[in-house]
Amino acid sequence: MKALNSFIFALLLAVLSFNAFSATVNINTADAATLDAAMKGVGPKSAAAIVAYRAKHGPFKSVDDLVNVKGIGPKAVEKNRANLSAGASPK
Repeated sequence: MKALNSFIFALLLAVLSFNAFSATVNINTADAATLDAAMKGVGPKSAAAIVAYRAKHGPFKSVDDLVNVKGIGPKAVEKNRANLSAGASPK
């Protein structure tokens, strides 16, 4: 019984850990380091460009608007769509 409880506890921790890392990143609030870490195929330079574009042009209306950022193309958007959001930006 003790082994079963330990197994269930370990399984629960694994599931909770996975969910913590699969949360979406809001492109309207994330800093460059967060975007760099969260986006596949996007490095620090492109992540900084996303933040700079947002500062100059205002919040993104959708994840698709990332294609307006120099260095971010449709393939990068599609590759990262599942883990990005464009929720409300801070006021």
